[in-house]
Amino acid sequence: MRRQRGLSLIGLIFVGFVLVFVALLGMKTFPPLLDYFTVVKHLRELSRGSNGDSQKDIVTSFNNRMLIDNISAVNGSDIEFEKTDGGSFRMSVAYEQKVALFGPVSLCFDFVATSGN
Repeated sequence: MRRQRGLSLIGLIFVGFVLVFVALLGMKTFPPLLDYFTVVKHLRELSRGSNGDSQKDIVTSFNNRMLIDNISAVNGSDIEFEKTDGGSFRMSVAYEQKVALFGPVSLCFDFVATSGN
């Protein structure tokens, strides 16, 4: 008899299990990462466009942007302001977001977003 090649049924089930686990992990971790990049984008836009705006105006604008993008993990009261030499603000926000995977297993993301100025 020739030597057989290929994947056994047990091997196929194992590979399928690994692929399903990786797909589940990817689908659960993508939305918080997308939210983080959206928060960073809005902080940078607000920092560039805050010529003479007060902190209250910036917080209100940030809250409106978070409401439009349906991001509830962070709000305007979490923003820390730092005055720069040019008269604008350097803004940063730190928050954590937990994502339940299955049963008692969850992931915790610790994000620190800054305006980059």
